[in-house]
Amino acid sequence: MIDDFAKEYLHRELRELREAMLWKLDGLCEYDIRRPLTSTGTNLLGLVKHLSVWESRYFGEVFDRPFPEPLPRWDDAGEPGTDMWAAEDETREEIIDRYRRVWVHSDATISVLAVDSPGYVPWWPRPHVKLFNVLVHMLAETSRHAGHADILREQLDNSTGTTANSADRPYDAAFWEARRAKIERVAKAAVGEIQPAGPAGIQNDGL
Repeated sequence: MIDDFAKEYLHRELRELREAMLWKLDGLCEYDIRRPLTSTGTNLLGLVKHLSVWESRYFGEVFDRPFPEPLPRWDDAGEPGTDMWAAEDETREEIIDRYRRVWVHSDATISVLAVDSPGYVPWWPRPHVKLFNVLVHMLAETSRHAGHADILREQLDNSTGTTANSADRPYDAAFWEARRAKIERVAKAAVGEIQPAGPAGIQNDGL
């Protein structure tokens, strides 16, 4: 049936993205997985912590199957967003292991319920949902943060790729500098700051 196919397809994609999120932490030191790499503080371990909290809620309380462990707060009025970074007393292993336990709980919910089983998301404008809606939402949420993790990891050591089995071929610094310089030249040429390279490869910067 198409419903069973849709549920299994979305579930499989979610499983792959979860693994990709954890792969982005592999081989990095404790500081690098925790430190903020954007102006808003985005960091790798915080993304994993955030996903563990919200996946537990979406496949837990939304379907009256609450995750059976205490979770980090997400709604602290005094310091909002604490689900997006790891406190100094929260270990890497603790956060990763909890994420994996959330997977087990979520997978049980997904397996036992039909794709059109009803749920209730009180923080949504239209709170009455089906398992299908939540699967799509959680897949989109995990995919978005996996994209964030791609960029953060690239900033740290230039490693790229979507999964451990399809990591991009590593290039040396000279290759990436040449690639970046080429894209920069093209961007400037597109807005008229410089002329594209002529036949002899000589740039006319127009200055």
